[in-house]
Amino acid sequence: MGDTDYHQETLDNLKIAVKSTKKLCGVMLDTVGPELQVINKKETPISLQEDSFVVLTPDLDKEATSCLLPINFTGLSTAVKKGDTIFIGQYLFTGNETTSVWLEVAEVNGGRCGFAWHAEDVRHAREFLSKLGDLYQTQIFAKIENVEGLTHFDEILQEADGVILSRGNLGIDLPPEKCNMAGKPAVVTRVVDSMTENLRPTRAEATDVANAILDGSDAILLGAETLRGLYPVETISTVGRICAEAEKVFNYDLYYKRAVKHAGDAMSHLESITSTAVRAAIKVKASVILCFTSTGRAARFIAKYKPITPVISVVIPRLKTNQVRWTFTGAFEARQSLIVRGIFPMLADARHQAESTNSTNESVLKVALDHGKAHGFIKPHDRVVVCQKLGDAYVVKILELED
Repeated sequence: MGDTDYHQETLDNLKIAVKSTKKLCGVMLDTVGPELQVINKKETPISLQEDSFVVLTPDLDKEATSCLLPINFTGLSTAVKKGDTIFIGQYLFTGNETTSVWLEVAEVNGGRCGFAWHAEDVRHAREFLSKLGDLYQTQIFAKIENVEGLTHFDEILQEADGVILSRGNLGIDLPPEKCNMAGKPAVVTRVVDSMTENLRPTRAEATDVANAILDGSDAILLGAETLRGLYPVETISTVGRICAEAEKVFNYDLYYKRAVKHAGDAMSHLESITSTAVRAAIKVKASVILCFTSTGRAARFIAKYKPITPVISVVIPRLKTNQVRWTFTGAFEARQSLIVRGIFPMLADARHQAESTNSTNESVLKVALDHGKAHGFIKPHDRVVVCQKLGDAYVVKILELED
């Protein structure tokens, strides 16, 4: 919704807010994938009767009625087979957006779905972004919202940086466990649709939000509820409270054991170190885990094991050049960590290096500890687990703070 100028104004306002509050904030762009639309030129409500016959036609010159629906896809007859169901869902009918009807396809020719969602789509998107300057660093989250995407879920997960599970579109429960074990963020959407017009969610929706967290979701994505809903602030507050309550009863110890078992004996060096840092935090009841990183990868590995303690990801910038100018990396990596559950990124001073002497890292450590104290993560006499790279070696150490 909105034109280019509207979105640019929104981004400019966000930059001003970030600068004034000194808080990191990431931006996610939700692109429209291939979708079938009913062309309703008159934009009047259309009522479909149960057990009635409805004709779907690619002839866009015809008017939409309860018996005939013009659609914007000429290849429907080859994309489905006899017995398939077509779901007419939300956003397709102006003025009657709650209509949900299943239509049976009577006579069509068999064939493959021309707009199938698979890993190749992710690769094409990444190839396109690689040609757009700094946007090559953009992470790609695959939105699973049709049966084809669900069928190719494993290959999509391997190629994408994270996954958005649209439970409303598929109408089924999609556990984010596979994303957890792959160490990639799982975002669940379409769980509190009723809050678009109501102040409170239904009991079923509140249960869905809580279960999404207990199942391992990293985040809940709110769409229509905040885009055009009547109670956007209340929706965010309510969903946030439900998530916080669900976190209190999450079985962190059991999850850690399952994640370690799934990783197997042949862990990578980095995963072995980061999983050890999480185990150390559990054993000493640390208040926070500090992770020094330049790419954010180490912090994401720590978050994969869902420690009960917050993870402060200290992103140390690197100096790079494209033979025309020198720039510092780090801001991109820090912002991208915001989508991962439990990670609180901070951007270190550019004068400090990611791989440096112990004395230099200690000064960065002090800044990180002060940051943790200022945000209420750390108190006097707390224990802190530190994961960092010194030279070519990864180190995990435990600090006990004084007054």
